[in-house]
Amino acid sequence: MPGAIHAEGLVKTFGDVRALDGVDFDVPEGTVLGLLGPNGAGKTTAVRVLTTLLRPDSGSAFVAGIDVLRKPNEVRRSIGLSGQFAAVDEYLTGRENLQMVGQLYQMSGRAAKARAGELLERFNLADAADRTAKTYSGGMRRRLDLAAALVVSPPVMFMDEPTTGLDPRNRQQLWDVIEDLVAGGTTLLLTTQYLEEADRLAHDICVIDHGKVIARGTSDQLKARTGGERVEVVVHRPDEIEPARSVLTALGKGEVTVVRLSRKLTVPVTGGAKLLAEIIRDLDGHGVEIDDIALRRPTLDDVFLSLTGHAAEVQEQEQEQENEDPEDPEDKEDAR
Repeated sequence: MPGAIHAEGLVKTFGDVRALDGVDFDVPEGTVLGLLGPNGAGKTTAVRVLTTLLRPDSGSAFVAGIDVLRKPNEVRRSIGLSGQFAAVDEYLTGRENLQMVGQLYQMSGRAAKARAGELLERFNLADAADRTAKTYSGGMRRRLDLAAALVVSPPVMFMDEPTTGLDPRNRQQLWDVIEDLVAGGTTLLLTTQYLEEADRLAHDICVIDHGKVIARGTSDQLKARTGGERVEVVVHRPDEIEPARSVLTALGKGEVTVVRLSRKLTVPVTGGAKLLAEIIRDLDGHGVEIDDIALRRPTLDDVFLSLTGHAAEVQEQEQEQENEDPEDPEDKEDAR
């Protein structure tokens, strides 16, 4: 049975650019799918298709069991969307922004006011509730935007790079909110280029590049696929580099890399913590004093680099957006 978000064979082109080239994925109810990819990979296009803001050239998609192509209005009533840019009215207060969204969903004035109050408290915005949004900091605007997407407690949420540009404290606060949402049963599709964000929040990760899904699995599965455990040793004195190299050559699985200035040696290994203990014993047996030693496992950055050939870029806008119409706040409001 398809999950809460299901895409099959999605294709979308903009002129000569094939932004989506047969994308497939499935997100079980109550889980988080992290959609990763370099700039221009097709992440935002996929989100815009699934939230009914774009119509694919071919393929099918279902959100909350509803056909995205045949019943877009029903899909919009079942989802929340937080895009790359906070879509709030700068000239309304935080409270008025949330009440307006509630009334657009045909909530009564009293119900919209009560829900706005709940969300302002939940997102730590109660003290600024009656200030105009143009006086809010970037983090506050982000939280207000996310609150607006939750006015009707949608079962499915889409977040397109929700923490881009936030400082670490505000990013941590949003992560806590996201974890609370998922714990409450919300299904989430999250696009991000902060790999630590996907590592922490996503149950499953889908890597997309040039409009195609190139890898899928849990964070641990993707890291295991990339391989590349390494032991890094920093010796105490320069004359200990060569005996340390001998030990690492004997126990490692590849060439030993040496950085003489920092007295650091690195070697690929297999065997994990058990091998690390053996290396420490052998170094001690050779009279090598070490300042530091560590077993480094692959990170999602390593996975990303291995799969796409380049590291994640956070600062640039996705190239695909240049091929789309500019984001219209009214369209985004419809999707809510």
